[in-house]
Amino acid sequence: MPHYVSADEAVKLIKSYDKIYVQGSGSIPEVLLSALVKRAGELKGVELYSGFAIAKGESPYCKKELLESFYPVSLFIAPSVRGAINRGEGQCIPSFLGEVPALFRERLVSLDVTLLNVSLPDKNGYCSYGLSADLAVSAVETSKIIIAQINKNVPYSYGDALIHLSQIDACVEVDEPIVEIPMSIPNEKETRIGNFIAEQIPDGATLQIGVGAIPNAVLSALTGHKDLGLHTEALTDGVVPLIQSGVINNSRKKVMPWKTVAALAVGSKRLYDFMDYNKDIIVKDVAWTNHPFRISQNPKVMAINSALEIDLTGQICADSIGERMFSGVGGQHDFMYGGSLSEGGKTFIAITSTTAKGQSKIRPVLTSGAGVVTTRAQAQYVVTENGIVYLRGKDLAQRARALISIADPSVREELEKAACQRFGYSFLRVK
Repeated sequence: MPHYVSADEAVKLIKSYDKIYVQGSGSIPEVLLSALVKRAGELKGVELYSGFAIAKGESPYCKKELLESFYPVSLFIAPSVRGAINRGEGQCIPSFLGEVPALFRERLVSLDVTLLNVSLPDKNGYCSYGLSADLAVSAVETSKIIIAQINKNVPYSYGDALIHLSQIDACVEVDEPIVEIPMSIPNEKETRIGNFIAEQIPDGATLQIGVGAIPNAVLSALTGHKDLGLHTEALTDGVVPLIQSGVINNSRKKVMPWKTVAALAVGSKRLYDFMDYNKDIIVKDVAWTNHPFRISQNPKVMAINSALEIDLTGQICADSIGERMFSGVGGQHDFMYGGSLSEGGKTFIAITSTTAKGQSKIRPVLTSGAGVVTTRAQAQYVVTENGIVYLRGKDLAQRARALISIADPSVREELEKAACQRFGYSFLRVK
């Protein structure tokens, strides 16, 4: 029988110096975290590990006065922990997202406790992780203690994202709304980018697409396509109308044909309701979804990712702004590599040419301290609102000329001077 207790009672299972995994996506177990923070005076050195997650605000354990009790460690820096990490009050572990589960399974990160936010049990006593199987599957597998919120607002999803009540050491009944992200509406620049990419996507392609306005712009431009598949890391609202209309039917996929496959979901109640008891959607361990060789088995993989900046040789930074850590490597490398190995596959880095402050994202060199997430040897298509260029097979001078052509017009002369200084005659000869 399940062991139902209060949140305050459940977190008494946690001891000083425990390592805790906190479920992510929109499924952060907020009630359990609030109860845990109330025990700050009794605990020391508790490490809390988290990945991609959408919270209501800064995580309650990320407060300077709680430093002796709680220490955040991020596997993909979310806004809820970003401030603490950049204040030096927490840390991040660089890792391809598809390889994070191996950190748990190989005990490089040896977990003691996992905190979950799961659905109501089905008739057989199985609860679903709902929105976030990504790291939760391996965390549960390797933790000594499992504590779960049983939450009627969490959708029931299929795949790896199931746990029986008998596996949970303490269950806490909650009625806690899931955090929603309103669907980002693309602006004119983002719409242009979406159209450029959509023109490159053939019928029968398998999509990997991320979160945000540019991915939504791509999805909005695909309404006339046929027989698309979805094998992705993150499921978002933008795919729902394409699935409902039959544009995405997964009929030509080789890996789990006829099924939409993802590791996590983030969006609005519309998406969560669509997922609930939907057997055509499979939510899997991110080590499975993001394995490059599994990705490559699907035909015409279209991997669409973003970046913070790119230099004139095609080095792509997506995790930091200079020395300041912003997010993480995530699944970009997993899908850029897997997509490049797919028969007929294409990979895209999609960015607006400038930041919100008007600074160029295409730069002579990356900002000092910036990390390279995708190497110049892996870069294929780069897209801005000014056009699309293909870097594969181009030498450094040719790449510079191509990237300058899609940079903001106001910085092209400056970039040309930098390229000429760096590459000399080899740049001047490129038309």
